[in-house]
Amino acid sequence: MADWVFSIVDRLGAAGVGFLIFLENVVPPIPSEVILPLAGFRARTGAVEVLWVWPMATAGSVLGALVLYGLGAWLGYERLHRLSARRWFVLSSQADLERGRTLFDRHGGKLVLVGRCVPLIRSVVSVPAGVAGMPMTRFVVLTAIGSGVWNAVFIGLGWMLGENWGRVEGALGPAGYVVLAGVAALAGWLIVRKLRARNANVGAHRLR
Repeated sequence: MADWVFSIVDRLGAAGVGFLIFLENVVPPIPSEVILPLAGFRARTGAVEVLWVWPMATAGSVLGALVLYGLGAWLGYERLHRLSARRWFVLSSQADLERGRTLFDRHGGKLVLVGRCVPLIRSVVSVPAGVAGMPMTRFVVLTAIGSGVWNAVFIGLGWMLGENWGRVEGALGPAGYVVLAGVAALAGWLIVRKLRARNANVGAHRLR
C-alpha cells in the first residue's frame, strides 16, 4: 500500500495527494493515515509543493464526501423508510431510522464536524447527512473545517517525523480496527434485532 501511495504522490505531487484523499473518502480501506504523513514528509524534502499539499488534500476530502452525500440524498429518508418496512431489509427498522433522523436533526452538525476526525466514520457520516437533507452549503463548510483540521495534523506529523513518517500509521492502526469492530458490532446487533422482531411478528400472526 505505501509503495503505491508513494509512487502516486511522487508522480503527481499535491494533485496526487488530493486524488488519493478523494479515493480515501469514497473507498475507506485506503487510509489517510498513510497518505497524509507521507505527503508531509515529501513536502519537507521538496518533492511536493508545500503550499499546495493541505489545500489539495482538503479539496479531495470535500469532493469525496460530496459523492457519498449525493448517494445519501439519492436514497432519501422516505425511500429508506419504505425499504425498512420490507422483510428482506435487515439493516434497520423504521423505528431505528426515525430515531436516527431525530438524532441527526438535533446534532447533525456536530456529527459531521467531529466525524471527519474519526477513522472510517469520516467517510460514512456523509451518507446520513445526505439522507437527512442537511443543506449542502452547511455540509461542505463543516466537512472542510473537520477535514482541514485532520489533514493539517497528519501532514504536520509527517513533516516533523521526516523519514519516520510511517510511525503514524503504526500508532493509529489499532484505533482504526477498534472503530471498525465497533461499527461491525453495531450493524450485527441491528440485523439480529430486526430478524428477531420479524420472527416474533410471524409467530404472533400464526397464533391468530
